[in-house]
Amino acid sequence: MKHAVVLLSGGLDSATALAIARSQGYETYALSFDYGQRHRQELDAARKIAKSLAAKEHRIIKIDNQIFSGSALTDDIDVPKSRSEKEIGAGIPVTYVPARNTIFLAHALAWAETIPAGHIFIGANAIDYSGYPDCRPEFIALFEMLANVATKAGVEGARVQIHAPLIKFSKAEIVRKAVELDVDLSLTHSCYDPLPDGRACGKCDSCQLRQKGFGEAAVTDPIKYAPVRP
Repeated sequence: MKHAVVLLSGGLDSATALAIARSQGYETYALSFDYGQRHRQELDAARKIAKSLAAKEHRIIKIDNQIFSGSALTDDIDVPKSRSEKEIGAGIPVTYVPARNTIFLAHALAWAETIPAGHIFIGANAIDYSGYPDCRPEFIALFEMLANVATKAGVEGARVQIHAPLIKFSKAEIVRKAVELDVDLSLTHSCYDPLPDGRACGKCDSCQLRQKGFGEAAVTDPIKYAPVRP
């Protein structure tokens, strides 16, 4: 059986990437990260998703958040709310976490060599996304190149492939794919600034992109949101 490490944040995109890997016949090893993120509910979501989608193993790696300063996801900085689509798509937002996907993929690469697994899946998306530079196709391609010159496996000819199956999907297409693959979407968590009881705020960029995707896919979003105030 083919083996694959899958980066699993607990959100819609990464859950769908895990389901895709499974549907393609990979034995999956899910990898999540505790990096001091304010939306820690995503780690509970990741645990439930990994179990639901029968990952062979699921690991949560602790990373010291001192290296991730300056982000609204790790520091005491307000998460942007109620932004327009134009504002969401313009520039790199304050929710960007420095070099996050590079660091996550490096950990995935180390585990892949250890297993061994020749494949890594990431739910990066370059269509309906918030302007993150490490979600672009050129980043994925260059990291794969790096992986194959920086590892024993790559040098000895056991090439590592980085799969980003959702890179050109709209959010609506991701929702439809998740439904097609029987992903339990009620387990997923996307909000950057959830309420203390776990409900999504409904106003951060991630919530708005999620709601847009479900609306365009004509699929009911099963998670709970904070009540809309008049």
